[in-house]
Amino acid sequence: KEEEMSLFAESIGKRVSIITTDSRNILGTLRGADQHANLILDQIVERTYGLKPGSFEEEEIIGLLVLRGDNVAVFGEVDEEKERSIPFASITGEPLKPIVH
Repeated sequence: KEEEMSLFAESIGKRVSIITTDSRNILGTLRGADQHANLILDQIVERTYGLKPGSFEEEEIIGLLVLRGDNVAVFGEVDEEKERSIPFASITGEPLKPIVH
């Protein structure tokens, strides 16, 4: 848990990408985290991808999001320069299957 906290502490104030256990793709600015890996995000965008080209969508979520740590499957910082160069509208893909404990 201490190692997780240092990862989150280093990412506070930075743009992060999270894939949740129910396969949601959430981007936001990390504002805080606790010892249970619960995360507080703002400036949030949820991305969805479809099977057909052009089915990519971004939905801006207003306010703060508190994400329970046990719902986080993948966490990483976003390289904003690289992110700007990705043609998201042309990306397609099948939905991820939810993680089953």
